[in-house]
Amino acid sequence: MATEKQVMVIAMDDSPHSMYALEWTLDHLFAPFGSVQPFHLVVVHARPVPISVLQLAGPATAEIIPMMEIDLKKAALRITEKVKDLCNKKSVKEVSMDVMEGDPRNVLCEAVEKHNASVLVVGSHGYGPMKRAVLGSVSDYCAHHAHCSVMIVKKPKT
Repeated sequence: MATEKQVMVIAMDDSPHSMYALEWTLDHLFAPFGSVQPFHLVVVHARPVPISVLQLAGPATAEIIPMMEIDLKKAALRITEKVKDLCNKKSVKEVSMDVMEGDPRNVLCEAVEKHNASVLVVGSHGYGPMKRAVLGSVSDYCAHHAHCSVMIVKKPKT
């Protein structure tokens, strides 16, 4: 009886930190196994809700939201293409993309449940304590709330 592969979810945004996390993961956890990939990879992009990006209220908001929606869709498409290109270059064939709308912290925890993932991989932006306190840490939130193991990939300082 063939066993189903475990699922690995990896967080992806438009930052060099998340691209580094994807590349590191492919190089260290996929490439050594060749064509026998140990996981089915699901790359999740949390697309912001336009109103959360704008943080505006008033009559101008209604005019700006459709433009923001187009820009956010273009960004999601660009990220998807980057992921597909890198996975093809690294010969990783079992990969799915999932673009979900909302706050990355919630989206990633929901994606873990949705895909029944056994591992969640997130990049670290390397924020200091002040910036992390203001913006919140996606990796910290996921480490405490995701119902699976969480691996945080830090980009080395150059």
